[in-house]
Amino acid sequence: MYFRCKNCGGNVVYSPEKHTMFCPFCESEKSQELSNGSSPEMSVCPNCGGEITVEKHTSATQCPYCDSYLILNERVEGEYLPRLILPFQMGKESCKQSIREKFKRNLFAPTDFLSETRLNGMQGMYVPYWLYNYDTHCFFQGEGTKVRTWTSGNTQYTETSYYAVNRDMDIHFDKIPVDASEAMPDDVMDLMEPYNYGQLVDFNPEFMSGFYAEKYNMPAEAVEARARKKMDEDAAVMLKQSYAGYHSVRVVNQGSNVRDSSSCFGLLPVWKYLYTYKDQEYPFYVNGQTGKIVGEVPVSKKKVWAYTGTLWGCVAVLLYMVPLLLKFLG
Repeated sequence: MYFRCKNCGGNVVYSPEKHTMFCPFCESEKSQELSNGSSPEMSVCPNCGGEITVEKHTSATQCPYCDSYLILNERVEGEYLPRLILPFQMGKESCKQSIREKFKRNLFAPTDFLSETRLNGMQGMYVPYWLYNYDTHCFFQGEGTKVRTWTSGNTQYTETSYYAVNRDMDIHFDKIPVDASEAMPDDVMDLMEPYNYGQLVDFNPEFMSGFYAEKYNMPAEAVEARARKKMDEDAAVMLKQSYAGYHSVRVVNQGSNVRDSSSCFGLLPVWKYLYTYKDQEYPFYVNGQTGKIVGEVPVSKKKVWAYTGTLWGCVAVLLYMVPLLLKFLG
């Protein structure tokens, strides 16, 4: 699947800045027309005819010969058809600017870490997610204390009152996200949250043009335990907030019962910047909607030594000048 411009024949892509399909060649909007052509193991570029080997789970990629963005029909259809997609809200230039702004004060970052050449290599990708809905009954049983202290004469008194704390809450959890990509680290994808799920829309392959993407790698039941854990953690927070005000609370029993559940497959936007330094990879991930950045900046030892040398040089000059100054003043 390929979106060709009916005006100039170029590859039409989705523009996060314009929120519409855009041809970067003739700068026309909404000028796309669909061209199909793919096979199960090899994508044949409808634009240049080049054969492109794709990874097992890839559903959208870029032709290395003509740079056209291709969507593999059979990997966005049938059982792999996403129900929802959250379109990119940040384009590459905005993403580059955010990374520069966040890390510009890192004195010991390698010189080319924020260079245009390096940052241009970042890729926008749609990560497969399962989104879970739960209707639950949550409960809590505990013992709370309230402490009152007062002084009478020379004596200080403390009174501790004990209370039975019981809570029952019906909670609906909507769209708890769990990534279904083997290539993406789960802890990092969790840190990408939260997304504004109000911007989720019905799936349309046009949103994928201009980006990379994967179909889900694991079925919903294989990763649901992570969603249940998130649900239990959030339920515990809400229950705790409901019995705030006690000096202490001892938990006797708490839990949740799921009365109804459902899940759907969706795609969420992530920019990935892979920086290599001293033969080690440093991946950075940016939420393609909110701009939240996750990643650890490498340290240039040359810069550290240079900074330390300059600092000690200044100290040495200062130590040399102080006696001379004192002698002059004396």
